[in-house]
Amino acid sequence: MEFSASRSALLREINLLQGVVEKKNTIPILTNVLLETSGESEVRLVATDLDLTLHTKCAADIARQGSAVLQAKKLFDVVRSFPDSEIRVSKGPDDWVTVVCGSSRFRMISLAKEHFPSSVHSVGDGFSVDGKVLHGLIERTVMAITQEESRYALGGALFSASAKQLEMVATDGHRLALAEAAIERDEGGDCKVIIPRKALTTLLQLSSVSEDPVRFSKDENHLFFEFGHRLLISRTLSGQFPNYDLVMPKGNDKAVSLAREALAQSIRRVSLMADERSHGIRLELSDGTLSLSSQTQDVGEANESIQADYKGDPVHIGFNAAYLLDFLNVVQSDTVVIELKDDQSPALLKPGVSESVGFRYVVMPMRLPR
Repeated sequence: MEFSASRSALLREINLLQGVVEKKNTIPILTNVLLETSGESEVRLVATDLDLTLHTKCAADIARQGSAVLQAKKLFDVVRSFPDSEIRVSKGPDDWVTVVCGSSRFRMISLAKEHFPSSVHSVGDGFSVDGKVLHGLIERTVMAITQEESRYALGGALFSASAKQLEMVATDGHRLALAEAAIERDEGGDCKVIIPRKALTTLLQLSSVSEDPVRFSKDENHLFFEFGHRLLISRTLSGQFPNYDLVMPKGNDKAVSLAREALAQSIRRVSLMADERSHGIRLELSDGTLSLSSQTQDVGEANESIQADYKGDPVHIGFNAAYLLDFLNVVQSDTVVIELKDDQSPALLKPGVSESVGFRYVVMPMRLPR
């Protein structure tokens, strides 16, 4: 194998593969990336952890056909260290791969291609989604996915598609994030699948660097996401996703509109004195004012007030500050609305004005010492 490619083009594709490569090193071959010439003008690159596989391509001048399996992180570090120039990669009969850029020359050992796992390639019938819309759905929900491996069905986001709407929802039992986007499509039927967390974080990265629409399809065990010359294949998550309609608050009769950035800054400051494990802060809402406070025994306390567009009965309620900030960090509108009922009922948070992607965020309250 021998080819030449632009350093910037090759680095971009290798960087995308880093999020897929197995990090735990339990199966050594999975820490590698497959490079294989494709025709006369492309190099195909593949990374997998067996649950998630990313195929991508890089434009190249092919001098000799072949393949190599190289340590992914080390290859990334080597290519990143080069100046922005042409890179020449060649593999000799001794399975050593030489990587040359300018006066720099590296040699890396290649594993046998036969040891690298194969993956399904077929992309069946499906439908196309605007990449920016998919990015918005994932960005608003991925933070609410549970970190507990035992809660298998909650280890991803439920993705639903109909002829007129896309919907994505995630929950960890303490909060729930629901994002919706209106669409118009004539192809493909309705679907409902659970997309694993790692697939979502990779999709978030792919959709941020590509202007191409996303072609989505599935078979019995796999989900396929095609972005131009890149194809992401994920195993589906089995299990029953909870009925989230039952969680959506009903009868929250106390609503307050707040400036998003001012609220975020206040929460960040007050949370400095919150307990490091619970991150609990207290909100006290009364006419025209929202007071925020926190305290930790033997450490200290913090208090702050901001103006609030509210008139009604006072309410005191506790929240995990990190959960509130996760919501505020992805909302784009200048104002946000918090709807409350009492100190024991979940709160509903949403953007103050309509956004291209609809967003509702439910947070369970915390019991905090007074």
